[in-house]
Amino acid sequence: MSMMMSPLISSVHFPPISEVKRWVAERPDDGKQLIDLCQAVPDYAPAPELTEHLSRLLSDPLMSKYSPDEGLPEVREAVCSYYGRKYGAQLSPDNFCLTIGASQAFWLAIVSLCRAGDEIVVQAPYYFDHPMALDILGIHGVYAPFSEADGGLPNPATIESLISDRTRAILVVSPSNPTGAITPADTIRVLLDIARRHNIALILDETYNEFIPGCLRPHELFSDPAWGDHFVQIASFGKTYALTGYRAGMLVASDTFIHHALKAQDTMAVCQPRITQQAVKFGVENLDEWVKTNREMMCRRHDLFRSEFMAPGNRFRLAASGGFFAWVQHPFENCSGRQAAKRLLDKAAILCLPGEVFGPGLERYLRLAFGNIREEAIPEAVQRFREMGV
Repeated sequence: MSMMMSPLISSVHFPPISEVKRWVAERPDDGKQLIDLCQAVPDYAPAPELTEHLSRLLSDPLMSKYSPDEGLPEVREAVCSYYGRKYGAQLSPDNFCLTIGASQAFWLAIVSLCRAGDEIVVQAPYYFDHPMALDILGIHGVYAPFSEADGGLPNPATIESLISDRTRAILVVSPSNPTGAITPADTIRVLLDIARRHNIALILDETYNEFIPGCLRPHELFSDPAWGDHFVQIASFGKTYALTGYRAGMLVASDTFIHHALKAQDTMAVCQPRITQQAVKFGVENLDEWVKTNREMMCRRHDLFRSEFMAPGNRFRLAASGGFFAWVQHPFENCSGRQAAKRLLDKAAILCLPGEVFGPGLERYLRLAFGNIREEAIPEAVQRFREMGV
């Protein structure tokens, strides 16, 4: 008899991106070039000056050593300066813990806040890794439903109605993965006020905060002297600097919260790799213009896709979009998102993710990501959708 697996992890679905990429391996070669709209990974390389800078550091023996659990002081000081530019924030290095991607930052936040049996109110559609983590930890996700009428944005009244005496936090992703929708700063402020009223946390995942058109300030929460009492931010530099494989995440919270989160950090990862920390430091100190150029490029991709996709004659319907993503309703009756995504792969060589992995009742939707598709390929991609919808 083989050993037993935890029923908590056994009941969690397999990682969706790994699942659909297995489909590609099984797909017959029909000569049609694959259009990959599956994973939100920038198709462009890191800035050459960043790569050159890191190459000069590799011979330093310190690069192969541990750093402090929370990250090197000089790196966190540089991030403080970046937050001053980005948010008008006056933060301390003690407000930051550098992590192995935003996903690990999320785990740190959750295990610092919650026990098994607690609840988190989660806005749907959600980033699929979040409820997977909650389920594994025995924490109950309570889901605020997706509303097309609201453009996929959180409705504060709906979220507040879902709070119970077991609720420990509200979780929102902005810009949203999967819809691309950007939660307005005023709404974020209202959500923090709700968290304060109920003495819980607002967890805001801002992985895509550098892809807001016009580089607008996402919110003003850090200007509140008491922000750390009820606000926890999940952040990432992976998409910002095209460093997804470096796992350049970050947890931002009060110094007290970080103090306790470091207990979990030490048992999970010890520290973010030094080479990643040096990449982050170089990025926040030198690459604002490079980031701006890529932001504008991603905006052009999104705008062109939206224009082509919404022209008359397409039975696939754009429900929400922005930045890296489009959230699309497929036209196939009695067909799940998985079945629709598999059909698109088999018949049109388009790879995307099914809606049901982003929340209950979302089988009619698909997530498309613009990281891997260049502007010149967008018209053909949209034409394939049009031909599939006939």
